[in-house]
Amino acid sequence: MAWNYNDPREYLRLVRAGELPPLIISVALTGGVHGKEVNPNLPETPEEQAQQAYEAYKAGASIVHIHARDPKKGYASPSIDPEDYRKINKKIRELCPDIIINNTTGGGLGQLTTEERMRSLEADPEIASLNMGPLAWKMLLKKREPPLSGRPEDIMMDSVWPPTFSWRETELYAQRMLEKNIKPELEVYHQGQFQLVYNLLEKNLIRPPFLFQFVMGAPSAVLPTPQNLMSMLYHVPPNSVVSVIGIGAFQLPLATIAIAMGLHVRVGLEDNIFYRKGELAKSNAQLVERIVRIAKELDRPIATPAQAREMLGLPKEPKKY
Repeated sequence: MAWNYNDPREYLRLVRAGELPPLIISVALTGGVHGKEVNPNLPETPEEQAQQAYEAYKAGASIVHIHARDPKKGYASPSIDPEDYRKINKKIRELCPDIIINNTTGGGLGQLTTEERMRSLEADPEIASLNMGPLAWKMLLKKREPPLSGRPEDIMMDSVWPPTFSWRETELYAQRMLEKNIKPELEVYHQGQFQLVYNLLEKNLIRPPFLFQFVMGAPSAVLPTPQNLMSMLYHVPPNSVVSVIGIGAFQLPLATIAIAMGLHVRVGLEDNIFYRKGELAKSNAQLVERIVRIAKELDRPIATPAQAREMLGLPKEPKKY
């Protein structure tokens, strides 16, 4: 169900009638940056990712966002091998027969080319992330102590990420996804990136309903405040489904605000390794379970994968792997 987020009368009607749409929960399992060196409960291997996807699915997640990690580098770095993505997609599908499979095209913090980042599309996900432009990214990657491997010393990342993004390249990503019948998840990091969204709209490279993921609180992204969430929502075109990511400590407050506003949410160890200040999260499922509890208190039912598919305009039949 897509509705006009900028029409206050529509919001009032939906709340009074108890008809805000079921909450789509996306779980971001691992990411392509930090790993077990910052939280030993973060899944890295395909088997770990599949098991945590299953637990999050049972808890209420209807979408799983996947980053494959390179086994040849001790799972410390992202993989660009589509076979690694296929392996994870297959293992997750075996455990979660109808969860929506979402593969990244962001890769991780590294000097990957556009074609390298797009190789995950060869694994045929149902959804794939499409970043709406680069960021000035700064982050400390900690040394991985034995038995971990792949990063023998601390590394301070201070670079533009993704390093190859341009207007033309966002068009290439969108065109490739259109050809492969993969729904783009439009990851917007600040208001200015809506210019690239409108460019894709004008060139008919994306199809409604449009799926937006607001990424708030990443380095040089929009500040993670309620005011900025409202500002970003103003720019969303009609027939859109909007989900919200809060990075780090902002995951919980922004998710709660999003639930109350009738939006959708993404949680997971990619975006936040803590359950609360000073307490590491035990699993991705733990973060999903908390969102389910909050949503129920705010009278938002949890979307099943079938309901999420309908809201996003995806085929009823899940893809096989």
